[in-house]
Amino acid sequence: MYNTDLPRRAELPTSEQLKRSTIIAAIAALVILVTVVLPSEYAIDPTRIGRVLGLTEMGEIKTQLAAESAADAAADTAAREVTQQPPAPVVASNATPTVSQAPQPPAPVAQASGAPSNTQASAAPAQTGRSDEISITLKPGQGAEIKLVMAAGAKANFSWTANGAVVNYDTHGDGGGRSISYEKGRGVAKDEGVLDAAFDGNHGWFWRNRTESDVTVTLRTNGDYAELKRVV
Repeated sequence: MYNTDLPRRAELPTSEQLKRSTIIAAIAALVILVTVVLPSEYAIDPTRIGRVLGLTEMGEIKTQLAAESAADAAADTAAREVTQQPPAPVVASNATPTVSQAPQPPAPVAQASGAPSNTQASAAPAQTGRSDEISITLKPGQGAEIKLVMAAGAKANFSWTANGAVVNYDTHGDGGGRSISYEKGRGVAKDEGVLDAAFDGNHGWFWRNRTESDVTVTLRTNGDYAELKRVV
């Protein structure tokens, strides 16, 4: 079956033509690397063309998010190592414990139907959770992390503000070998809502100041959690 004619030797490219084509391709690849790839991926813009095209800003966002993710992962690892330390061994005692019988309270006296009842007033108050407020000042480039120790399904109301400035943040949780990211934001002034723990562990916020001035972040929490602690 006829396909095509074989090229003659005179029609084949010469060595000089191949060298020239290779050099042109290498130069084109270098130009693309310097003007497109480096600015958009690593925020490296030696020619300033990436800034004009808007690629450098894209690279800055990627590098910032990568740095924050790495710092967050390191903080989670450190917190996990602290929480997973084995408890101190308990030394058993050979002494037989003595159980003392507590005195029984007197039986309640029935009240007449016309007298008011004090049963409701003497009952134990209902658990309303705990409330906390904390402020952290972040220097330019500095990050901080606050975690709530929560059980699975527990809920905590929260609100935080950068007090007129903006920060990057990541709301996440970890514990028992599990991790979850609830929400992320860049250049955010404040946020509020309900943190619903997906599992037993530490759940909270990581903030980083990407401005050129100090930023104070104020966090207010209220709800069903055992402890508020600063991890970073």
